Amino acid sequence: MISSTQKSLPRKSLKDLGISAQKVIDFLTYLKAHSIETHSLMLLRHGHVAAEGWWEPYRPELPHMLFSLSKSFTSTAIGMAVHEGYLSVDDAVISFFPDDQPEEVPDNLAAMKVRHLLTMGTGQAADPMEAMHRQEDGNWVRGFLEMPVEHEPGTFFVYNTGATYMLSAILQKVTGQTLLEFLQPRLFEPLGIEHPAWESDPRGINTGGYGLRVTTEDIAKFGQLYLQKGVWDGKRLLEESWIETATTKQISNGDGGDSDWTQGYGYQFWRCRHGAYRGDGAFGQFCIVLEQYDAVIALTSGTNDLQGVLDGVWQHLLGAFEGTADLFEETSDSEEASDQQGGFGQEGAAALEESAELQRCLQELRLAPPQLQAGSELEEAVEGRIYSLADNGLGIEHTRVQFDDETAVLSIQHALGEEKLEFGRGTWRHGQLTLLEREQVAGSFTWQTPEQLILTLRGIETPFCYTVEVQFQQEEIELRSRVNVSFGDTEGEVLRGRIKA
Repeated sequence: MISSTQKSLPRKSLKDLGISAQKVIDFLTYLKAHSIETHSLMLLRHGHVAAEGWWEPYRPELPHMLFSLSKSFTSTAIGMAVHEGYLSVDDAVISFFPDDQPEEVPDNLAAMKVRHLLTMGTGQAADPMEAMHRQEDGNWVRGFLEMPVEHEPGTFFVYNTGATYMLSAILQKVTGQTLLEFLQPRLFEPLGIEHPAWESDPRGINTGGYGLRVTTEDIAKFGQLYLQKGVWDGKRLLEESWIETATTKQISNGDGGDSDWTQGYGYQFWRCRHGAYRGDGAFGQFCIVLEQYDAVIALTSGTNDLQGVLDGVWQHLLGAFEGTADLFEETSDSEEASDQQGGFGQEGAAALEESAELQRCLQELRLAPPQLQAGSELEEAVEGRIYSLADNGLGIEHTRVQFDDETAVLSIQHALGEEKLEFGRGTWRHGQLTLLEREQVAGSFTWQTPEQLILTLRGIETPFCYTVEVQFQQEEIELRSRVNVSFGDTEGEVLRGRIKA
């Protein structure tokens, strides 16, 4: 059990935790075979980390955008606030916002309770989040309460990020603290989660349904807290009864079957096949709790194939916990067996060899940068040339590229200032964005053809990887960009320019 003086989870060997290394290797092989871009993996059993890996250039110390996995943290805060007497799950939503409700409150809106926000059973036919964003005065609460409530609350499930935001707004209303401030002494500090960050709306209310950034190990700690029924380092942080309710089916969201999005929904947690439950976020951010095996799986990714990730977990990692304990035991006490196998039977020796192979696999995880043509004669010709760009939605005024033996530096002059991005020649070069958001990035460059430069930029605290194709045409330049995953179009605006006079 992690102590209050530890910042990290304890580690143990696969042997001690009874986990099949080969099954974990099979899972890593599955991810690669299915082109599922994964950024990190942590596998816990009995409160200890058994296996962990980060795909270069992602790093264990960096936080990662959780997207909707944030919702499970918001639910946790509500559970704590309920226990402390700040509110009840049976309180009417409109009771907290008398100044923001419509002049005439429809019956279904009046009947909406906190529990309906938690279960996404508000009765609304669609997520109101987009309409909330359009509020000119930034009052997202009013935007939510103005939306139609077509169904009786509790009878109709629709995935509703706006509902989770309302939980954050209610928490701030009754406690006088933001969601992040409220959780700091109650969850983050006890678990040793350092420097968590959460996005806010225009009025300073944490977004709740998305926007939290923590590390992969922090995700694992969160799952372990739930697995331990709310107790951490001998102290109760969250009531066991709340965890039981939050992680069991409270509303139907489909007819089951092979989809892990139709197994039932709790309080901002999804039920899964195989008796598991999870918090998850867009593009493959996962906290999966396997009570049957006393295990937690934490994953961050950059993929649209979320079901594919879970299919791989069920196909390979479930088997990692089954029938492995005896493999590491001596199968014979005879002196001959001991001499031949170094104290282990054949199966035990094979398991130890597989464990060593897994460690090699985990240490070699990487997302390789494109490596096409190492260089181009154009490097010297375009070196330092400044290209003025036509008006564009990104606000970029001009750009230039400079080369040396190991690096390409892209300089972008924006209305807000200059951004310089470094790209390694066939390798990852770490840097930081400074203008719009301070964010860690890793860049690499290669040449598609002698005239076409390929720049790859990974936001290594996010799921996003941007590819920019730079086409040099005599005195002109054209930049086309795309991103690996997106809620909308993956193709960016085409930028065109000419050499600056």
